[in-house]
Amino acid sequence: MKIIGLTGGVGSGKTQILEYLNNKYGATICQTDALGKKLQKKGGQCYEDIVRHFGEEILDEKGELNREKLANIVFQNVEQLSVLNGIVHPAVKDEVRRIIAKEERKNTNLLIVESAILVEDHYEELCDELWYVYVKDEIRKKRLLYSRGYEPGKVDSIIAAQPSKEIYMQHCDRVIDNNGVFAETQMQLDQIIADL
Repeated sequence: MKIIGLTGGVGSGKTQILEYLNNKYGATICQTDALGKKLQKKGGQCYEDIVRHFGEEILDEKGELNREKLANIVFQNVEQLSVLNGIVHPAVKDEVRRIIAKEERKNTNLLIVESAILVEDHYEELCDELWYVYVKDEIRKKRLLYSRGYEPGKVDSIIAAQPSKEIYMQHCDRVIDNNGVFAETQMQLDQIIADL
């Protein structure tokens, strides 16, 4: 089984690439963001530790985490963000390990682990290759303004908070250029899969 880590900044088109790899090559997709959300739900592995640290005022009326309240705390305070990441990231990585073991037993050919933090969280330990989806910042900004309806200020702060292109380039085995039309990206992906 080939295990590929896929990363890139917000608005780089990772979701479309995952759909293509799943539809054309039957790739199994594992998204760490979705795993993290699941683990933070009431009864999930991270829930108690988060509530213990941040207090019950971050809960909604159903006792679930109010993600907006939590985001307002951690995105204004680097230490609090670090605490939250310290709770969630190791649990997510353990879950990814379990998924890898399960897919190996199923004789899966291709598993794609998509994560914004592949590089920082050393996913090269789990993956055969890391792929970086590269899109120029101004194109990412346009995509986020139109597709997600974000305010320009929010888009700028999200992009500023993410690792630079240089950091991704330094740590990833392959670069997928997703600046143009998606048909061009598909050709690159087909070539990479043929190389594998």
